[in-house]
Amino acid sequence: MSPLLKTVLLVTPVLLVLAVGIVGFVLRYQRRLLLQQEEMRHEREQAQSQALEAALFAQEEERRRIAADLHDAVGTMLSIVKLHLSAMPESAATSEMSAMLDQAISEVRRISRNLLPAVLEKFGLSFALETLCRAVPEGGPRVVLQQVGEPRRMSAKHELAVYRVVQELIGNGLKHAQATEIVVRLQFGPDRLGIEYADNGIGFSLAATEVQPAPGSRSGLGLTNLRSRVIVLRGILRHESAPGTGTRVWISFPAAYLPAATTNPAATPISVPLAS
Repeated sequence: MSPLLKTVLLVTPVLLVLAVGIVGFVLRYQRRLLLQQEEMRHEREQAQSQALEAALFAQEEERRRIAADLHDAVGTMLSIVKLHLSAMPESAATSEMSAMLDQAISEVRRISRNLLPAVLEKFGLSFALETLCRAVPEGGPRVVLQQVGEPRRMSAKHELAVYRVVQELIGNGLKHAQATEIVVRLQFGPDRLGIEYADNGIGFSLAATEVQPAPGSRSGLGLTNLRSRVIVLRGILRHESAPGTGTRVWISFPAAYLPAATTNPAATPISVPLAS
C-alpha cells in the first residue's frame, strides 16, 4: 500500500467526524435560534395582548365614568327641569317641551345602559344579551338569539368582554348589513364558549379587509375592534362574506366558568327568537 493511500485512509475518518461535528453544530445552532425566535415571538404576542387588554380596560373605565356622569349629572338635571316645567301652567308649548324632555331622559338612560350594562353584573351574560337584542329599534332587522348548552356565569371581566363582542357584532350588522334578520348563537361548551353570528344582508368583500378601508365600510373600525377583543379573550375568529351573500362570523375561546353554585338562577336563558 502506497504512503499516499495510507494517508488518505487515515485522514478520511477524521474529516468525516469533523464534517459530522460541523453539521451537528449548525443544526443545534439553528434549533437554538428557532427556539429563541419562538420565545421572542411569544413574548411579543403576550406583550401585545397585555397592551390590548390594558387599553380595553381603560376604555371600559372611561365608559363607566361617562355612564355615571350621564346618569347622575345629566339625567338628574333633566329630571329637575321637568319638575320645574310641570309646575308651570299647562299649555301646548309646555306639553311639547315635556314630551321632548321625556325623550331626552329616555335617550340618556339608553346611552348609559349601553355604556355600562348593569343588568350584566346583576343577572349574568345570558339575560344581558337577551336585553341587548330586545333593545333593537323598531323598524330594524329581526334579531334572533339562540343559546345552546347550560349557561354558566364567568368572571365579571370575561362576561363584559363577551358582551362587548356580541354588542360589536350586532352593532356592525345594524349599521352596515342592511339585513332583515340577524341571528346570534351562543354555545356553552364544557371549557369553551362559541359565538356564531349570521345576517342576510349585503355582505362585503373579504379582500377589502386586507387593505386600508374606506370610510364607513364594514371592514373598518368595527372588525378591528372585534379582532382586538377576541385576541384579549385568547380566542379564534373566522368570518365568511361576499357581496350579496350576507355575513357569518365564528368565534371560539376558552371559557373560565365560575363554580356552578355561584351561578345566578335569574340568568337562565330562554332560547327563543327576540324580535325587534
